[in-house]
Amino acid sequence: MELTAREAALLALIACRRQGAWSEGILKELLRGMERREAALASRLCYGVLQNRILLDHWLDAYVKGKLQPVVRDILRLGLYQLRFHDKIPASAAVNQAVEQCKRHANSQAARLVNGVLRNILRAGELPLPEDPGLLYSHPAPLRQLLETEYGREKAEALMRCHNEAPETTLQLNPLSGDLQSLRTELEEAGCTVKAHPWLENCLCVSGTGSLESLPAFREGRAYVQDAAAKLSVLAAGIKPGMRVLDCCAAPGGKSFAAAMCMENRGALISCDIHPHKLQLIEKGAQRLGISILTTRLQDASKPVEEFKSSMDVVLADVPCSGLGVIRKKPDIRYKDLKQIEALPAIQSVILAQQAAYVKPGGVLLYSTCTILKRENEQVVEDFLKRHGEFVPEEMDFPTFSGLSRSAMATLLPCDQGTDGFFICKLRRKP
Repeated sequence: MELTAREAALLALIACRRQGAWSEGILKELLRGMERREAALASRLCYGVLQNRILLDHWLDAYVKGKLQPVVRDILRLGLYQLRFHDKIPASAAVNQAVEQCKRHANSQAARLVNGVLRNILRAGELPLPEDPGLLYSHPAPLRQLLETEYGREKAEALMRCHNEAPETTLQLNPLSGDLQSLRTELEEAGCTVKAHPWLENCLCVSGTGSLESLPAFREGRAYVQDAAAKLSVLAAGIKPGMRVLDCCAAPGGKSFAAAMCMENRGALISCDIHPHKLQLIEKGAQRLGISILTTRLQDASKPVEEFKSSMDVVLADVPCSGLGVIRKKPDIRYKDLKQIEALPAIQSVILAQQAAYVKPGGVLLYSTCTILKRENEQVVEDFLKRHGEFVPEEMDFPTFSGLSRSAMATLLPCDQGTDGFFICKLRRKP
């Protein structure tokens, strides 16, 4: 059968559960070649179920007695999500498709159960919303408690609510091959909804793209995907043409690409990563964007490279982190075991100290993460500065209307800046 949006969403949910796959990666494979609107619907359904999984189960538990086959629960979640969160899908279609999916992936008895449960829910009318924000926004209790400890109840609730909103795709202009107005016109003519980013230049917020690889503007290198927070971290480093720049944890390549554009494709840019296949993706992206100054290197960022010592004008250290700033885009992250991220500050500290050795006197070390936890951000930097008196914090200027004040450290939040949750710190090595 031809893969429909609902079937693709279900297959992605099954893969996430069985294989521990990331929804983003599995959807990219499943949606390849699918018509744009169907692909967009499949993504919305899959992400919507993951974003609301705890709430959906809370509702289902009132209508289902006994243990369910895992695949039947996947189907019920998907059906209930359509009934309660997607008003453009007729209720009858959602129920009928859930029944058919049950016949294909389970059995006729399960199909009768699914039909009965979803129709009973329809007859019941509005389902009660729980008062507990962790339950309402489907954040496991340990994560909710962690966010409340970091930011207080009010801000934590705003974050959790924001995590369940569908983010727009953020596209950056490639100034090496075009101008912003031409790019915007091209995207609009391709059927995309486009608006200028509210505070970052040469940046567009786009929706209705479907698979990005189907857009000539992306495929032919006139634009690339990068959140405004990540782009801002590169701009904050003050990279100029002719510099020697190192991106030590470069995959998937966005910061390297942004650096190359700040350099106007002049100078030397070294992009390192520990995974060979990711280096190939960076090389492919650089070729697509017309970047010729970028070279890749297979390198563990925690290990020394003698030839790099005191030779870089700028080192970008976007280190491995818990990823709690990108839950909007990767809803699966919220279900991580938080014990698995406890060792990260030690790893981050080792990488930061190693990369510092590569900065020449007077050069810049830019530390960043896509998390919003102080223990991975401010505390790592403060510990580094105690041990490295040759570095000093340097204040950064931020765009008007970004809501950020001039500072050497900044945390961006989706509920405040509309970006990924992100931390940026600029350090200058003393001349």
